[in-house]
Amino acid sequence: MRENLLLLQDTTLISDYIKRALEEDIGPGDVTTDSIVPADALLRGRIVAKQDGVVAGLEVAQEVMLALSDRITFVPKTTDGSKVNRGTVLAEVEGPARALLTGERTALNFLGRMSGIATLTRQFVDAVSTTTATILDTRKTAPGLRLTDKLAVRLGGGENHRTGLFDMVLIKDNHIDFAGSITAAVERVRASKTKLEIEVETRSLDDVREALRLGVSRILLDNMSLETMREAVAICEGSAKFEASGNVTLTNVLEVAETGVDYISVGALTHSPPVFDVSLEFVE
Repeated sequence: MRENLLLLQDTTLISDYIKRALEEDIGPGDVTTDSIVPADALLRGRIVAKQDGVVAGLEVAQEVMLALSDRITFVPKTTDGSKVNRGTVLAEVEGPARALLTGERTALNFLGRMSGIATLTRQFVDAVSTTTATILDTRKTAPGLRLTDKLAVRLGGGENHRTGLFDMVLIKDNHIDFAGSITAAVERVRASKTKLEIEVETRSLDDVREALRLGVSRILLDNMSLETMREAVAICEGSAKFEASGNVTLTNVLEVAETGVDYISVGALTHSPPVFDVSLEFVE
């Protein structure tokens, strides 16, 4: 799990995710498995993709299994971020039967969600591949699973927007309305002496011009028409980066990218990805 994560604290937090997920599922014990399966029984199996897509979460699934028994052997047959076809064996597992049966659902839940996010992300990335636009995620993640959701976006070829409220300033419409204007909101942030990048949400070309006069380096174009976005990019003349946001779909994302924006944020990547169909098949 270390290879794909940027920070050591991320690894620790994902380990906490796994611990909580197992505690939620197992509680005081797996009554069914412990009643039926002898303690010394062994099993072999393979995790199989049931559809085409991009796999993500193998390392997390492995950590789930190892958390239940260090006697489990988990051998990935492909790598996170790879395109796979229906029927592809993603990993082979072997070890104590009780541990494998108890951890099966939690491991597949992580793998299915993360692969679903990565697959959807890759579809958006491929859709704008003829442009220079970058696909971003948002904070519309499953509560308590933000790091695995955002890791899956990276494995699908997208990039992460801010991780949370702490690592970037994003002045949104409610902040602007509270402060009274974009100028007042930006001045208050700058007065705080923060060194974080400042992005401002705009709702009109007048808002864009105001943000540009303030020297803001990143401007969010919220629910603007294609023509308005093109005009915003034209008046900027490269002095700021633009992010398009709002109602972006696979159907219209290329048109959005062709307006010249630098980034396109897509909430659907993490708030409503189809779960990737994957199963664990045990063999004799």
